[in-house]
Amino acid sequence: MADKTKLARQFIEAIPHAKELGLVLQDIGDGMARISMPYDEKLIGDPKTGVIHGGAVSALMDTCCGAAVMSHPSAPGGTATIDLRIDYMRASTPGQTITTKATCHHITRSVAFVRAVAMDDDTDRPVATAAGAFTVEQGF
Repeated sequence: MADKTKLARQFIEAIPHAKELGLVLQDIGDGMARISMPYDEKLIGDPKTGVIHGGAVSALMDTCCGAAVMSHPSAPGGTATIDLRIDYMRASTPGQTITTKATCHHITRSVAFVRAVAMDDDTDRPVATAAGAFTVEQGF
């Protein structure tokens, strides 16, 4: 598992958009990942309110879900998003870091299923939730 976790960490840290968004891999392993995105004015979607753009939240959640798949004990390699549904519950609070936790809850020979939640400091009220399906790369 350590090799998969290391590989997933290296992959996430090498993604250009992850660097641009300031994503920080907090925790990863056994089909779970936690990634945070610090508040940054360049990510603001509504200048009147200072709320982070939904596209940045979407990229955070997608990346975290992929990391969860890559770290799953039954996943043989890389992954790609097949389908990702994101439900936005509320606007994030300006100035606060958004953290996503994703869990790969089921995996087959070709598809991994993931759930995720994104939160700011108000952990009782999610910013968004996600459910997705990701490819499971077969070894050669």
